[in-house]
Amino acid sequence: MKVVFSDYFFTEYTSDPASAPGRMEAIIDALPEHVEIVEPMPATRAQILAAHTRSHVNDIENQGLYDIAALAAGAAIETARIGLTEPAFGAIRPPGHHASADSAWGFCFFNNMAIAMLALKAENLINTALVLDIDLHYGDGTDNILQGESWVVTHNIANNTRDKYLYAVEQILSETSVDMIGISAGFDNHMKDWGGLLTTEDYHRIGQMTARSAAANKGGCFAILEGGYNHAVLGLNAAALINGLYKTDS
Repeated sequence: MKVVFSDYFFTEYTSDPASAPGRMEAIIDALPEHVEIVEPMPATRAQILAAHTRSHVNDIENQGLYDIAALAAGAAIETARIGLTEPAFGAIRPPGHHASADSAWGFCFFNNMAIAMLALKAENLINTALVLDIDLHYGDGTDNILQGESWVVTHNIANNTRDKYLYAVEQILSETSVDMIGISAGFDNHMKDWGGLLTTEDYHRIGQMTARSAAANKGGCFAILEGGYNHAVLGLNAAALINGLYKTDS
């Protein structure tokens, strides 16, 4: 299975928790042996402007964050492209699901998921899509950008019990029929992270359910990193999701 990653994502570009030292190392060190690393290219300005206003792009540029944010967006596009034919994971930062068309917060700058989905659609590679956001926090930016697009549906999972959470994921995936499923993969809902809800095995199950749904629809699937801040479990959780996407029968 392919994982899209660049050593540039090790860069500590701000002082926020998403940019903390050791965070990306925790994920890369825990990657399964079957993983093949793919080096991304930055998103083009045109691809970024499909999701964001010029004023927002200029603001990120003025903060000195354009290069790292554009690389994360480009990595998301590459992950989605790979996802057309096989499940893929984007080990990327900065995250993106709190980036709206003209603003951003929550450690995000450009909306990686929205940019990736819009790029696939613009190239006629997909007709329909589902965004499954499993981060602890509501992906307001993704909704803001994609809410007027009739071809894509976004679901933010928010339940206060583990069983209800997993049931909601299962129901959404069992009822969907789309060309592409994209997971905004935040791991901060883990029992040892901020949310205190899910187990590592639950991320494996979510990966399995997603890959099975995509296969049943004869479509594709991919996941990109959003939140997740306990470095002691972050790599294990990412690896669990990757293994679930990679092999659905175990």
